[in-house]
Amino acid sequence: MTLYADTVAALQRWPAPNAEQSRLRTAYLTHLAERPDALSRDCHPDHITASTLVVNRARDQVLLNLHGKYRIWVQFGGHCETEDRALHEAALREATEESGIDGLHLVSDLPIQLSAHEVRCGPIRPSHHLDVRYVAVAADDAVSRVSAESLDVAWFASEDLPEGLDAPLLELIGWALAT
Repeated sequence: MTLYADTVAALQRWPAPNAEQSRLRTAYLTHLAERPDALSRDCHPDHITASTLVVNRARDQVLLNLHGKYRIWVQFGGHCETEDRALHEAALREATEESGIDGLHLVSDLPIQLSAHEVRCGPIRPSHHLDVRYVAVAADDAVSRVSAESLDVAWFASEDLPEGLDAPLLELIGWALAT
């Protein structure tokens, strides 16, 4: 199965948790139907990306990275690559690369959330990442590292999250800690 076919199938199988998420799924599927290149960073102005929120086993902490370009705390993620064969694998690859943690385990091969957000840099504006978000669990002894794309990587307790997180990320954290 191709990455494109896997993405369509995953979005079709995903049980959206509310009306807004269902609306986004329809928009993503429409974009995929209209743009065979929807998973490529060269698809402008909008393209699909994959990300992962890393949680600890106790589900009381999340691992975030201070994004190098935007200087905000976010989950791990980014663009799909030509060698990716499944969207959940792309999300896991991104989390592993950016967190430095091997052995992350996805909670599911289906996403937990969709989030469309404007890209504040790039060749064409406005443009959007149509982000498909997953959750992964790190081992208790996992040691993270800062990648070239981040300024910092840190664990945050659910009651002590950094200021300035956007509403979709706060929603993602709430859902992830409840899984």
